[in-house]
Amino acid sequence: MPQVPTTTRSTWPARAPRLVATDLDGTLLDPHGTVSSRTADALRDAEDAGIEVVFVTARPPRWLADLAPHVAGHGVAICANGAAVVEVATGRVLAEHGMSAALVGELAASLRAVLGEVHLAVERTEGFAAERGFVDVHRVPPGSPVARRIEDVLTDSTLKLLVRTAADHGESHSATVQTAIGTAAIAVDSGAVGLGEISALDVTKANALARWAEQRGLRADDVWACGDAPNDLPMLAWAGESFAVANAYDEVRARARHACPANADDGVAHVLEHATALARARAARA
Repeated sequence: MPQVPTTTRSTWPARAPRLVATDLDGTLLDPHGTVSSRTADALRDAEDAGIEVVFVTARPPRWLADLAPHVAGHGVAICANGAAVVEVATGRVLAEHGMSAALVGELAASLRAVLGEVHLAVERTEGFAAERGFVDVHRVPPGSPVARRIEDVLTDSTLKLLVRTAADHGESHSATVQTAIGTAAIAVDSGAVGLGEISALDVTKANALARWAEQRGLRADDVWACGDAPNDLPMLAWAGESFAVANAYDEVRARARHACPANADDGVAHVLEHATALARARAARA
């Protein structure tokens, strides 16, 4: 069994990153879903030290507006588990890797055939849409389309297909959804209880982050990544250095190279402060 890393800073990297990628909910954000003052300061200091910080999140584009003050100079976030890159201040989608209406229709049919009663919704660049009976724990924007079947409100591109089932599958929910859709798409677990999230086959946080880094002439070795949930694992595996917050899933803490304090204790701020100190020391030697 992999050794669970400790939070001792002496074991953390001694080489400064050029980019830090961090999940939001359960990782950078505190348990109330907000950016603490320490984390806000750490984000600004990292940017001032020449370290780009990118948010990489399961959140759809519509959930990013409140974070605009914290994305620093570059102003973008990778969202919907890697399906879109969004200019946070304006909501403009810079890149999109969604699923076609035909594919989503096939996935919906498979889910109904295998799982019986399901309730479906979609996140699109145009916003949220759902079947009647889909229960969302978050506030649904007024005017969001609602229909008897999700196929009636599809557009040309779906960032995520959301699945709630009549039966409670517990921690195996995403595995159950993956079994139902086979190899047609990817079911991921972002930590939302009882919710399956389906993306196109090549859409992961890791793939989107790798493209973003490559466009800037960066390699995996230049990147640190922070996360807490199973959907973060591909990104943590790709990055040169990986950090799991103390409140992360057991499998994430076991597979990340390093650990940091919990999101309630500004864990990512600790990582950013360490990275900033290394970057400033490097600049002083230059």
